[in-house]
Amino acid sequence: MAFIKKSATEIDAVDHEHHREVKRDFAGLIAELDSDNPTSRRWAVRDLAHTHEACPELVARLSIESDASVRTAILSALAHLGGEIAISGVVNCLRSEDAALRNEAIEVLKEVPNEVESIIESLLNDADSDVRIFTVNILESLRHSNVEKWLISVIEKDPHINVCATALDLLSEVGSEQAIPAIKELKNRFAEEPYICFSADLTLKRIEEGVQ
Repeated sequence: MAFIKKSATEIDAVDHEHHREVKRDFAGLIAELDSDNPTSRRWAVRDLAHTHEACPELVARLSIESDASVRTAILSALAHLGGEIAISGVVNCLRSEDAALRNEAIEVLKEVPNEVESIIESLLNDADSDVRIFTVNILESLRHSNVEKWLISVIEKDPHINVCATALDLLSEVGSEQAIPAIKELKNRFAEEPYICFSADLTLKRIEEGVQ
């Protein structure tokens, strides 16, 4: 008899039906987050994605989860659930040594502007310059009216050249004439840095051309 290999989707569907036989109450789903089977963990996350009480457990699981698909499911669930615990759990990923996890977290945070609004300023003042850079990266796609204001604040106050350079690059795309004084002052502050001077001049030109 010929052996027919099942696709990953078919296997996932079979596993899903099997794991549905497990009791799907809150305690059972939380316990399943520690299953040895990543498919079980992933379905548990999906079933908990509408339960705010699960946020602490989802955040805790995120910090140790090794399977990429489960991790993605957790990040999506936390973004959907929202609230301080969920969003803080995603933000903490910005401090991870895992570049893939950091990038996933950045993409998730870009999609929840209302949730992120209240913590942007604290992130832009974080002691870790890398976190400040990642926060500017979040602003790149954040659909929020204060994006330019936040970027101006960065180039006015941040002492780290790489943070300022990242903010300046974004201002070249979204900046208006209200950013001009801060850009000129940044150029003076880093007058010995060719990249900053070049980027500042380019940004000023783009803004001035856009105003005309």
